[in-house]
Amino acid sequence: MGLANTEANGEELIPDVHILPGAGVGEKAGNAMRTYATSNPNPTALVFAGTKVRIQPSPVVAAFLSRGPNTVTPGILKPDLIAPGVKILAAWSGSVGPSGIADDNRLTSFNIISSTSMSCPHVSGLAALLRSAHQDWSPAAICSALMPMAYAAYPSGGGLLDVATSRPATPLDVGAGHVHPSKALDPGLVYVLTAADYLDFLCAINYEPSQIAALPKHSTDWCNDNRTYSVASLNYPSFSVTLPAAGGKEKHTRTLTNVGQPSTYKVMASATAGSTPVTVSVEPSTLTFSKAGEKKSYTVSFAAAGLPSGTNGFGRPARLVQRPPRCRQPDRGDVDLTVRTSGRQGIAN
Repeated sequence: MGLANTEANGEELIPDVHILPGAGVGEKAGNAMRTYATSNPNPTALVFAGTKVRIQPSPVVAAFLSRGPNTVTPGILKPDLIAPGVKILAAWSGSVGPSGIADDNRLTSFNIISSTSMSCPHVSGLAALLRSAHQDWSPAAICSALMPMAYAAYPSGGGLLDVATSRPATPLDVGAGHVHPSKALDPGLVYVLTAADYLDFLCAINYEPSQIAALPKHSTDWCNDNRTYSVASLNYPSFSVTLPAAGGKEKHTRTLTNVGQPSTYKVMASATAGSTPVTVSVEPSTLTFSKAGEKKSYTVSFAAAGLPSGTNGFGRPARLVQRPPRCRQPDRGDVDLTVRTSGRQGIAN
């Protein structure tokens, strides 16, 4: 049995378990096979060429991946990051056959599965790994270590391939990028969030007092009319800026906690939307940490001229880390920058 992808799945090959022996091919190969089979009076059968390993490029972004932007809260970039979730050899219950079909009576202890339910255990395992190495880290600190240390390009250059478009993926596809376990163990800096920070965020997105009260240990009077709440103040390890389509400015505040050795960090950032530059300025542009646990705050200001609806653009900062003995090396940036316009709103992350 031969199965060919439709346009929706393109060239992405997802293993499926069938009752009959079968082979799957991408859309292009499927179209070629269909043309050959209908035009040749004596078409020959397919020949299995053997298993191939070390296929490049790898990893790639799955076509079925949920994408951004965040339509519920545009001020928060989603997804956060990506992790292995395609063609995963996973444990399988003996209560159902590997195909999931009711009449499939085969029993197996393992199966090949592709879904977000496969990437989630990878990230959960990484969180457990980080917590075992840093037992005083909160969930927010662990997330903060994973996101800035993720990678969005191959070692040889070029962004991670999105098989849905056959083009490099953007932060709206992968967030901060693909998880990088070894680098996440020593991120240098993390963004810490408390329960109070999350409650302030709920006030900023206009949660009703009764909704706030549903959270344990909090009353209905958390959101104070004398305070100004802003999504831009949530200490999140990415930025998502909402601007009028005609252009505008917005400022975000972040606080970093040093979890490494004494270091000096200097950030240089830029972004474009189409051919239109987006002004990104960081104040202060240099932060010096003298001890572990030390906190320093900074602001990032975004400004852009008017952009047509539907324009997308992205940027990523470079972070220079100076460590004793005065050795300077380039390192991964702490923020992801994206510019997107839709309808009357523009979004920059």
